[in-house]
Formats: sequence, C-alpha cells, structure tokens
Amino acid sequence: MHRFFVSPEHIQGPHVRFSEEQVHQIGRVLRMRPGDHVIVLDDQGWEYDVRLERLTRYEVEGRVLARRPATGEPRVRLTLYQALLKGQKFELVLQKGTELGVTAFVPLITARTVVGSLGGVRTNRWRRWQRIITEAAEQSRRGRRPTLTEALMFDQALLQAQQQNEMLLIPWEGADTEPLRRALQQQGPLPRSLGLFIGPEGGFEPTEIEQARQAGAIPVSLGPRILRSETAAIAATAAILYELGEWDGEVGPTSS
Repeated sequence: MHRFFVSPEHIQGPHVRFSEEQVHQIGRVLRMRPGDHVIVLDDQGWEYDVRLERLTRYEVEGRVLARRPATGEPRVRLTLYQALLKGQKFELVLQKGTELGVTAFVPLITARTVVGSLGGVRTNRWRRWQRIITEAAEQSRRGRRPTLTEALMFDQALLQAQQQNEMLLIPWEGADTEPLRRALQQQGPLPRSLGLFIGPEGGFEPTEIEQARQAGAIPVSLGPRILRSETAAIAATAAILYELGEWDGEVGPTSS
C-alpha cells in the first residue's frame, strides 16, 4: 500500500488533505481512484488507514478509517555527520541512510570538503535532499522522516554531537584505531544516541581526528580496505545498527 507523509494540520478529524505534489503523484502518476486505500503518516508517531474519496486535478481528499502508532523506527538515535560530497554521492547517502534507520543527517564541511562555504548548500539542493529523504522514508516504511539540518563546520558539529549523543565514532584509516565492533562492545550499556562522523573523499586531516578525540570521539576502523566516503557511511550505519540489535526483526512503535 502506498504511504504518504502529510503535515499534521492536513489531518482534521476524519478528513485528510494532500499536498499539491502528492495530488499529482496520486492522480497522474499512480492513477488512483476514489475508493483506493493509502497509508498516511503525520510524522508525529501515528499512521492512518485512509480511503480516498475526492480526487480532482487540483485536490485529493481522504477519510481516516483507522489510526495506530507508527512502526519502523530504530530504538537507538543515530545521527550521521556526513561530509558533503560531489555529484549525487551525498544524495545516495541520504537515501540509503534513511532506509537503514538514520535518525538525523548533518551535512559537514571539513578541511578537505570540496564545497567551500555554507552558502553553497542553502539553495534548491536542500529542498531536493528533503524530498529524497521523504521518498526513502515512505518506501522503507519509516514512521518518521529523519531530520536534515543546515550544514555545519567540523568544529561546530563536534560541539553539537557532544551535547546530543552518548557515544561518538569517527571511522579513520589511521594506525591507532580499533575495530568498530570492538568499540561498540566495550561501550558497556548500549548507547541510546550515537553520532557517526564520515569524512569527505580525501578523508579527515590528522588534526581533525585529534580534535575529535579531544571531544570524546573514538577513531574506529572499518576493516583493511579503504572505502569511498559514501560506501563508508552506508557500511558503518548498517554495521552499527546490526551490532546494536536493530536488525533482530522486532519492529516497535516510533518514539519521540
């Protein structure tokens, strides 16, 4: 069944209204008709069984038949601090990270990041990235859309991560790193919130790794092979969520 995130204000009692973009998708792309059923998510932790009742060229309205807690969210909050990448590589990280269970994305500007200023990402790209996240969340049966913040400089991101996460990890190819799995196993009680830092195509500067250490981040290894940045982000996310038990088959209600 097709799933759509809508703004909470578009759900008024038993009535649901869809956005202009969704009207086009429902009527023109999917060619749905009155009587068809969809799942609507309010991004607040609830999902609704909805029957479409009124479809025109400009409007689609539906009626709520049932309401229940949304499922599909991980128990651990994983924030991915991803260095900006060229071309569509960053978009791939957003899409696959959403599918895997990332809770929040923070675009990162580091010493070796190609984009040289924050202004370079405050354009139409941010809206496109939001759309990619929404579509991936709908496809993968997420109960909430991961948040996407404005880009931060590396030092700003470290400060934020310190304040919001119990554990910080920064994959690096240096010699004094420990395997990712061992770092997680030595944590003791499993962290409820975790920040993952992934560098750009050229990797992190050694001074940035030292800065991260001083902020409490643990440099970890992802194995003997050197991975591209987008591959490292996807592989590390999957490995962390697997190790923390998020792939055990149990899916619970989404939480705040």
